[in-house]
Amino acid sequence: MGCTTILVGKKASYDGSTMIARNDDSGSGHFTPKKFVVIHPEDQPVKYRSELSHVEVELPSDPMRYTAMPNAVKGVGIWAASGVNEAGVGMTATETITSNPRVLGADPLVTYQPAGEDTPEIPGGLGEEDLVYIVLPYIRSAREGVKRLGSLLEKYGTYEMNGIAFQDQDEIWWLETIGGHHWIARRVPDDVYVVMPNQLGLDQFDLEDALSTEKEYMCSSDMREFINENHLDLSWDGVLNPRDAFGSHDDADHVYNTPRAWIMERYLNPHTYKWDGADADYTPASDDIPWCLVPEKKVTVEDVKYVLSSHFQGTPYDPYGAYGDPSMKGAYRSIGINRNDFLSVIQMRPGMEKSHNTLEWVAFASNAFNVLVPFYADIEETPEYLSNTTGQVSTDNFYWSSRLIAAMADASYKKSVFHIERYQEKVMAKGHELICKYDRLLAKETDTKRQMELKKEGNQQIADMLKRETADTLDKVLFELSSQMRNSYSRSDA
Repeated sequence: MGCTTILVGKKASYDGSTMIARNDDSGSGHFTPKKFVVIHPEDQPVKYRSELSHVEVELPSDPMRYTAMPNAVKGVGIWAASGVNEAGVGMTATETITSNPRVLGADPLVTYQPAGEDTPEIPGGLGEEDLVYIVLPYIRSAREGVKRLGSLLEKYGTYEMNGIAFQDQDEIWWLETIGGHHWIARRVPDDVYVVMPNQLGLDQFDLEDALSTEKEYMCSSDMREFINENHLDLSWDGVLNPRDAFGSHDDADHVYNTPRAWIMERYLNPHTYKWDGADADYTPASDDIPWCLVPEKKVTVEDVKYVLSSHFQGTPYDPYGAYGDPSMKGAYRSIGINRNDFLSVIQMRPGMEKSHNTLEWVAFASNAFNVLVPFYADIEETPEYLSNTTGQVSTDNFYWSSRLIAAMADASYKKSVFHIERYQEKVMAKGHELICKYDRLLAKETDTKRQMELKKEGNQQIADMLKRETADTLDKVLFELSSQMRNSYSRSDA
């Protein structure tokens, strides 16, 4: 399953926020309707059973309320995906990542084995379906998130390779699974951003710190032995490069994964390196594109949306481009594709009360054509326009309206793209305006019940604005596409 992640440290962001953001993409051949909801403590079970792997996990008895982006259609698990709990901790899970046969042979993935005629069922390990649901309600810091998930991976194992981000106001941590039971994690430096395009990403790791003070790194307790016994360290100087040791450098990576890292860093650090031409420092096929960089300017929410919507604008690889070698159009896998299900940007702002410092920015469907909208995250319910998604196509909700706009705008790109640009700018500007308005009201209010009412009111005003602008844009792109129908005829009797 393809996803793309960007993490922004508090000194790298425009306002001192920590930001974690991820596209959640459907696997090839289907789309997954999503909704934005709140899950309350009474809705959490004391024993969790995975629908895919059938693993059963005993859960703590004191869960917290949290937001989530679960599947709207039941049948293949919850897939809570991304959210913020009432302690002010954010989590996004997962970024599917790659490995290599040496790692998977040394610590095989824990796969589900159904019962046979003479053999009992053998449950599998944990996976993307499960992680937010069994971790986020029980943690009070990003560091705690790493610890809890690490212990669960060691106990139950996993059936897939994944990267997971945890966030609080001060720190962002990134965890990557290694084989069936091992894991590594690094604290994101405050002055950098991180890009993750479906590959094992960490390109340096301090094993001494991870196995002692855990100041900047953490890992499985037996990681040193695991590496040594299986000859996984490929460095000449003993400085562990996890990407070399645990990751992949397949030909498919150079079409599907590395180009996405290249286009994101090319946008945020255009002058730091040479990105184009025969003597480029990094190309779309480079295996050593940095995991993190200090940006050339501070990173905004708009920057995050732009890079996670990229279809290689300004390069020969843009499938919509009217320039360059036609044979190169669509040569690489875009970030903003038709199979994007949602985008979540969790922004934890400094200098504000925890009750309203966290925003969860939400977009549904293809990022090349959708809009990103802010909502207060410490809430008891979400607006119906974002929570009422079902499996049936309907313009009564944001998910299906966004998918309809994307499909029609793609088919009428030259005529519709300016409608999309105006839609995106207007909604984001109005979103900022309404958040500023309610931030001022919340700053004056000390009663917690009244604060919750104000956040609900503000979120609803944003949702109402979003619904109006989305319907208006749907009308415009429908007209543009209808005007291009093959049975059109210029003469009329009007």
